[in-house]
Amino acid sequence: MRAPFIPILLLFPTLLASADPAWKNGPPTSPDYFPIAVWLQEPRNAPKYQAIGINLYVGLWSGPNEAQLAELEKNKMPVICGQNLKFVDRKIIVGWMHGDEPDNAQSLPKGKGYGPPIATDKIVADYKKISAADPTRPVMLNLGQGVAYDNYIGRGVRRNKMEDYPLYVQGSDIVSFDIYPVNHDKPEIAGKLEYVPRGVTRLIEWGKGQKIVWNCIECGPIENAKAKPTAEQIKSEVWMSIIHGSRGLIYFVHQFKPKFIEAGLLANPEIAKAVGQINEQVRTLAPAVNSNEIVANVIADSPKDTPVDFMARRAGGATYLFAVGMRNAAADATFTVPGIKGPAEVEVLGESRTLKCTDGRFQDSFSPYAVHLYKMK
Repeated sequence: MRAPFIPILLLFPTLLASADPAWKNGPPTSPDYFPIAVWLQEPRNAPKYQAIGINLYVGLWSGPNEAQLAELEKNKMPVICGQNLKFVDRKIIVGWMHGDEPDNAQSLPKGKGYGPPIATDKIVADYKKISAADPTRPVMLNLGQGVAYDNYIGRGVRRNKMEDYPLYVQGSDIVSFDIYPVNHDKPEIAGKLEYVPRGVTRLIEWGKGQKIVWNCIECGPIENAKAKPTAEQIKSEVWMSIIHGSRGLIYFVHQFKPKFIEAGLLANPEIAKAVGQINEQVRTLAPAVNSNEIVANVIADSPKDTPVDFMARRAGGATYLFAVGMRNAAADATFTVPGIKGPAEVEVLGESRTLKCTDGRFQDSFSPYAVHLYKMK
């Protein structure tokens, strides 16, 4: 058995769970709101995304412009986009953002290859400039897969230079990143979903618990038509992220090969339906995810080589424990939750089953990367 897993939020108890109320034009701050976004999508598809639980757009192609904002306003879909002070009074904009993935090697003009990443001090200076121009909205920074993958070649001359990242994080209010293990072409990453929460944990640590952390989720083939994340894999990436401290999800839905489809998720009704079900579960459980009432001293006893990680919260008079198997292998776990006396039942949410619990102790089995969400009254 391994040493006890310590949830990251116990290490950073002041970690921001949602947008700061000081941002009067920022995202909602209510405890039942959890940001669930899509990346760089046409505003005209907002109703279709809303139908599967998407409540935010991140990025606008060559925008923002009047037509894009008008369409989003018509559909009541908020957006985080590049700063244009011409639109500073448009309430549909709930945040500003840097350019994407400044930590990656930047392409040079006229096809002359790649130069170094954007310097960390420029990102911090840009952040201050954006914030000063409009302090009513947060500034978002999305980083690349180097957050979780040290040896990522796409960082060019800054490959393996992990000391850059705490400096990048300082140039944001909301920081996110992307890595797509199912789609990945490197054997050390491919299929290893645990790289997603690895990046989340690092961002929290680099921001010392003072930055809001979001992350991107793959939900279809990107460059490889054979790499199709299943509904179970998407659910695993979502709940791994949340358990490790992510407080916002951004679905990457583009497909580039064998042909380009911007709204790749909408083109796959089966996966779109599954993503909608995942989103509804996240929305329903948002009050527990966002709860400041952390249940301390919970123990998850699982094998060292097939760990089960978790988060535990109290909300609405109940105790919630969200757990996920962290490896592509089956595992059994025994949970001990303080404060629950005598015999009790544990409801396994969304699975139509219950478990027996004695003095806060219960057991369950996890298939590879399985998610189990528990509720105890």
